[in-house]
Amino acid sequence: MEIRWLEAFIAVAEELHFGRAATRLRLAQSPLSQTIRKLEKELGEQLFDRSTRSVALTPAGHAFLPHAHRVFEELELGRQSTRATSGEVYGTVSVGFSGALNHLTLPPLTRAVRQRYPEVTLSLTARVVTRDGIEQLEQGGLDIALVGLPIAPSSVHTRLIGREPLGAALPVDHPAAGESAIDLADLADDGFIASPATAGSALQELTLQACVKAGFRPRVVQEITDPYMVLTLVSAGVGVALMPSCVAGIMPSASVFVPLRDEPTFMDHALAWREDNPSPVLRAVLEVAEEVLPTPET
Repeated sequence: MEIRWLEAFIAVAEELHFGRAATRLRLAQSPLSQTIRKLEKELGEQLFDRSTRSVALTPAGHAFLPHAHRVFEELELGRQSTRATSGEVYGTVSVGFSGALNHLTLPPLTRAVRQRYPEVTLSLTARVVTRDGIEQLEQGGLDIALVGLPIAPSSVHTRLIGREPLGAALPVDHPAAGESAIDLADLADDGFIASPATAGSALQELTLQACVKAGFRPRVVQEITDPYMVLTLVSAGVGVALMPSCVAGIMPSASVFVPLRDEPTFMDHALAWREDNPSPVLRAVLEVAEEVLPTPET
């Protein structure tokens, strides 16, 4: 078994598309397919279900993926150990985040890490919702994820780094757009823009909880995962949305953020990581995070 076989497997497993994986690895698709077949022959198991329209991991592929990631983690730890003898912090930490919801937490962290440890590379992956972030941590695909709390039972460790009340994102021509605050029940007849229920988004779950607490179930007229695209569609007049107060300063033109008078529903932001991840550079980044993103009082 060769390292490049594992690299090919991880690329296909993450892209679930041979063409995109080949582009990512800068290979032609045919050699990539041959490499995967060699790996499957070596293991004696089929790792992917292939059809003309889709690629999916088999149970054997799902089981093998975290171990493949672990091989590269160990290689990275080896590289780091050669530099650690001189006291230098060096290496790569992969960070997953959703997007606009992290605009008050991600920039301070990345800036502080780069200033403190210039030899540390932060590999950033956007559009990672809470459930995906936890799964990628469990499988070894990420070192840190910025997630919403609470999370489903998991071996992943979390630390609260921010707490914000939900408010309403409204088109500028909405009847309530000029109000200083509104009752959530006032939006019962509006169409909502939200993440798909199956996406595993903490914000989507909080939106549903808040609306039910206000006495109605939201009528979803558009589903989209990216938080800033939700705001963009609000500004286009497609519907309304619930968002944490952090977005008030980044609302697109033709949209406004209006606080709610209801008993607050809070969006709790957290850092998540695996405690059993032995990477010294991860520990260094987490120590920086303790300084620049302290746990707020609740």
